[in-house]
Amino acid sequence: MPHRVAVLALDGVMPMDLGIAARVFNEALDPTGARLYSVTTCSLGGHPVRTNEGFRIVVDDDESLLERADTVVIATQEPGEQLLATGDLPARVAAALARIGPRTRIVSLCTSAFLLAAAGLLDGLRATTHWALCDRFTQLFPDVEVDPDVLFVDNGRILTAAGGAAGFDLFLHLVRRDHGATVAGSAARRCVVAPWREGGQAQFIEHPVPEDAGRSTSATRQWTLNRLSEPVTLQDMARHAHMSERTFTRRFRAEVGTSPLRWLVQSRLAQARRLLESSDLTVARIATACGFGDPVALRKHFHTHLGLSPLAYRRAHCAPEPGRAKSPQMRRCATQPTGTRG
Repeated sequence: MPHRVAVLALDGVMPMDLGIAARVFNEALDPTGARLYSVTTCSLGGHPVRTNEGFRIVVDDDESLLERADTVVIATQEPGEQLLATGDLPARVAAALARIGPRTRIVSLCTSAFLLAAAGLLDGLRATTHWALCDRFTQLFPDVEVDPDVLFVDNGRILTAAGGAAGFDLFLHLVRRDHGATVAGSAARRCVVAPWREGGQAQFIEHPVPEDAGRSTSATRQWTLNRLSEPVTLQDMARHAHMSERTFTRRFRAEVGTSPLRWLVQSRLAQARRLLESSDLTVARIATACGFGDPVALRKHFHTHLGLSPLAYRRAHCAPEPGRAKSPQMRRCATQPTGTRG
C-alpha cells in the first residue's frame, strides 16, 4: 500500500509550494513502476483556498484527511497578522493540526514552521524557516532552536524546510530515507533537480548593498566592493568615510544590519560564488580575486558560511570545471534554486 501523504492548503498558500510534495513523491517508483506514495491535498472544510497569487484552488478533501495520513505536509502560506503579532494559531487551524496522529510524520515548508511552532509541535526541537523571518520566529517561539542558515532540519518525526525550493531537497531526503538513494536519484532526474543537497547546506542568502545613496556609509561600501581583491581593513573603510572606527562601525551596523568586517566577508563570498558559477577560473585564482589570499582561506569560509566546499558549490551550480571546455549544455545550464521562498 502506498505511503499516504496529505498536503494541507490554507488561505494565503503559495501555489508552486503547494505542488512540490506531489511533484517529488509521485516520481518515487518501485521496480515495477508503481508509485510508492499517494499524495492528496485538503483544506479546512474542503473549501476553496485563496492563494497569494490572486486566484483560488479547489480541493476534494477536508481536514479529516489528516487523521488517515502517514505524512502531513503544511504547504507554505503567508503567516497571518494574528500569528506574527501574538504567535497564536487561529482556532480552526489549531483544531485541524490536533487531528494529526502522534506517529504521523509532519513536514512544514518555509513560513509554515510558524504554524507548527504555534501549535507547540516544535518545542525543544531545532527547526528552520525562511531566513528573512528567523528573528521574528525566535522572538515568538523562544523554546524552539531556529537555524537560519540551513536548507532543512530533520528531527525524525517532524521536519522543517527553509523555503519553497528547499522542499525539493527535503522531500528527496525523505524518499532517500524511506526507499534508498537509487529511488531518490531516479525521482530527482525525473523532476530535473539536483539529486542531493544536504540539509546542512546554507540557504545562499543574498546580502545586497542598500540602494539608498544618501546613507552615510554607502559610498564607502561601494568603494570597498571595487577593491575586494585588496587587503581592505576596518581602518581603511573608516578613513575613507572620514569617521572614527567606532562611529563608522556604529553607523554601518545601523544601516546594513551587520558589522563592516562581516559584511566584507559576505561580499567576498558573494563574489566568489558568482565566479564559481560563471567562470572556469581555478579556486586559487578566485581566492586571490576575492581577497581571501589563498584557497585554504576560501575553503574555510565556504565551509563555515555555506556548509560545502568551493568545488562542491561549483558542481551544484553547473559551472564548468577548470580546464574543461564549456559545452552548449553547460552554457545553458541554470543554477540550482536557493533556499528562499517559492
